[in-house]
Amino acid sequence: MDPAVAVASSDCIKDRDVGVVGVARTPMGGFLGSLSSLPATKLRSIAISRMNFLNWHGPQAQLFVTEPELIKEVLNNREGAYPKMDVDGITKKLLGEALLTNEGESWAKIRKLANHTFHADSLKGMVPEMSAGVETMLQRWKQFEGKEIDVFKEFGLLTTEVISRTAFGSSYGDGKHIFKMMANLTSLTVKNVYNVRFPGISWLLKTSDEIEAENLERGIKSSILELVNKREIPKNGEVGNFGSDYLGQLVKIFHEPNKNKRISLEQMIDEIKALYGAGHLTTTNLLAWTVFLLAIHTEWQEKAREEVLELFGRKTPTSDGIARLKTMNMIINESLRLYPPVITMTRKVQREVRLGNLTLPGNMNIFLSVLALHHSPRIWGKDVHLFKPDRFEGGVAKATNTTPAAFFPFGMGPRTCVGLNFTTNEAKIALSMILQRYKFTLSPNYVHYPADIFILTPKNGVQVILHAI
Repeated sequence: MDPAVAVASSDCIKDRDVGVVGVARTPMGGFLGSLSSLPATKLRSIAISRMNFLNWHGPQAQLFVTEPELIKEVLNNREGAYPKMDVDGITKKLLGEALLTNEGESWAKIRKLANHTFHADSLKGMVPEMSAGVETMLQRWKQFEGKEIDVFKEFGLLTTEVISRTAFGSSYGDGKHIFKMMANLTSLTVKNVYNVRFPGISWLLKTSDEIEAENLERGIKSSILELVNKREIPKNGEVGNFGSDYLGQLVKIFHEPNKNKRISLEQMIDEIKALYGAGHLTTTNLLAWTVFLLAIHTEWQEKAREEVLELFGRKTPTSDGIARLKTMNMIINESLRLYPPVITMTRKVQREVRLGNLTLPGNMNIFLSVLALHHSPRIWGKDVHLFKPDRFEGGVAKATNTTPAAFFPFGMGPRTCVGLNFTTNEAKIALSMILQRYKFTLSPNYVHYPADIFILTPKNGVQVILHAI
């Protein structure tokens, strides 16, 4: 066996020449006990340095990759060497077999459908719905003028309304109970994600969280089937016309006569569930972190406002106009660099494979550290932790000195997030309309607490003081 096999032993890997460091594991707790004993400064230096490191989750070895060349190799692989990591337990109930976790032909069917739904031309048609959602939010903000408001909560309401209207052809109120159940299931998943469960015993002795998760899963499935049944009712005598939105297209492919093109009932439910669960969270948190940064760096808030007023005046933003928001684009990129939606992407090794100078055995889990690359002084310079949108003035390639995989907030390769343009378009529209009407500063009550809840989230919210213009 090659000396650089990353999971050759359960002991701490000491040969740093092969590019891997790590901590010893324990038979029951894996790496957690050893890792918790390391000083915070040591953990941080490992996380943001160009060091690959090994840890353990129970008996399962996990390799954290922080080298950009290796991350690019993994994400761009088209030979099936690095499929999505397996999920089970409560996590499986949350994610199912949706686009996020699926592989092979079933993934390709849904990906093709999603690409069509969120294509540039389709997104243009969604701009009025996005603008209307922001307008409703801003009308609500009038009562907070001169006062404190938690924009994180507000953006949560906005994005759920927008995803409801654009993807499901309904209002937030129609699916409010599904959003709530998905939020509760997400909380249970985060709470239990690092728990080690033993085969066999888990089936016999279920925890209260597992029982609650099963009840939530049944409730979500039942509610989604109600939505589907309503959509299947012929309108104006048109049988087979289920609508042009994402829900309608999913129902259509579920009824596809050609079984090779058809998706199963479970696949359809999982895709709808995934969109209810995560389809709005990326935009919510992108908006929250961006407003947080602009509330502190008011000089950039003013630059963004000047650009918005020059392009749109006091009028509603247009699809053509938001494409010309250069300063806004720089600000959004810098926000995504400092606070990427997902701080770690996961894959598994399908079979023994060579990655750089490492030989990895099959069934090993790989964690690709977005945060390490986005906060690397080697790539971004000594001012890496500062908010400097102008670093993106010449584009991403210039900002990263053409370093591969230095900036990938939405992934890269064939599995790049299909909702990338949907998210950035909605963010640009919302920020533009806010800047047209308000200045904002950070509230003294704000407490900084970024938390990794699948999405990097401001756990205590983002409180700002609104100042009407």
